[in-house]
Amino acid sequence: MSTITTEALSATTLLRFATAGSVDDGKSTLVGRLLHDSKSVLVDQLEAVERASASRGQEAPDLALLTDGLRAEREQGITIDVAYRYFATPRRRFILADTPGHVQYTRNMVTGASTAELTVVLVDARNGVVEQTRRHAAIAALLRVPHVVLAVNKMDLVGYEERVFAAIAEEFTAYATELGVPEVTAIPISALAGDNVVDASARMDWYGGPTVLEHLETVPVSHDLAHCHARLPVQYVIRPQTAELPDYRGYAGQIAAGTFRVGEEVTVLPSGRTSTIAGIDLLGEPVDVAWTTQSVTVLLADDVDVSRGDLIVPSKDAPATTQDVEATVCHVADQPLTVGHRVLLKHGTRTVKAIVKDIPSRLTLADLSLHPHPGTLAANDIGRVKIRTAEPLPVDSYADSRRTGSFILIDPSDGTTLTAGMVGESFAAPEPVTDADDDGWDF
Repeated sequence: MSTITTEALSATTLLRFATAGSVDDGKSTLVGRLLHDSKSVLVDQLEAVERASASRGQEAPDLALLTDGLRAEREQGITIDVAYRYFATPRRRFILADTPGHVQYTRNMVTGASTAELTVVLVDARNGVVEQTRRHAAIAALLRVPHVVLAVNKMDLVGYEERVFAAIAEEFTAYATELGVPEVTAIPISALAGDNVVDASARMDWYGGPTVLEHLETVPVSHDLAHCHARLPVQYVIRPQTAELPDYRGYAGQIAAGTFRVGEEVTVLPSGRTSTIAGIDLLGEPVDVAWTTQSVTVLLADDVDVSRGDLIVPSKDAPATTQDVEATVCHVADQPLTVGHRVLLKHGTRTVKAIVKDIPSRLTLADLSLHPHPGTLAANDIGRVKIRTAEPLPVDSYADSRRTGSFILIDPSDGTTLTAGMVGESFAAPEPVTDADDDGWDF
């Protein structure tokens, strides 16, 4: 395994990326090949894979076993859960989410790609673009993943033919562009043989682009969230009430976006009360400024009512609060989502009662047409919804903030996650509708 110094790691950037694709397109094999050929696999891990492969009668190590950790995954040869892997090269650090390809586990693809800056969508060169490929492209667009890689896998099984790759790349790129995906990079590969994964393939000299790893190492990544709308969801109110700290009242949470400074005027939402930041504690020490992803405790100059679930924002950049949320959603539960469905809506650290007022449209994956007023969304459907909440929520557009523009719908009876939602416009425009009755839920 290659040795990378602490100094080298501190100088590299971090890329979060996810893999997706239909069943048997070779996602786990690609990830295993990526880890193996980049020398990111420990000796004991490789030996365990070799033993497992030999016990199944395979001559060569099955690199897919490096990521398929569940027993059911190994037995069935499929990926069920999201497998996270961490590795690094001298140029960049990576957090990889290997997501399932089976339609039944599409919900896990939503989870894995929700924080990704890049998604690798695999396609079997023999099958081309299939419905699940379109679904994964739509989810990547819905989650506003800025970079998409189309990895046309199993090129060894189609004779490394350029025309096969070109036809698939053209079809997928046209589809993704219509969805609003800003960038698609197509790469022909054979994960099993190692062609164009880490090392360039001598059998596809007609391709002059980067390998998968080269692209991952060089794709531009922007982590500068410090200039986004500053948002601090309150996770916990700290009141020691000790002899040393009799009047200490701090509001703890992880900064979702932006920067906060001592002396800045802030507003607490949804109440709308204002105050000034009197202090910021970071790791037990006072600081003058704090920024995105830091977990901090904020002290306010005034004794205002703040509790878990509230959102602290700069007064000059406060989002509007609303009880009517319009969003594009991906329904992930087996039970359908219907008009009139009573749910819990979790936004940041706040959870409120809500009701589905309308489902204006459902996306048809084959041609990207909108089916108007379907009345229900089944598992893995993507569509538009209108939701009425029991209490006002300070929501941003998902286009402005992936953290404070997203939410999930929860079944109040058993806590099951029903739907992942993104506030505001996406690739599917809502149609004007008339609100339905509250059905007894008076908000």
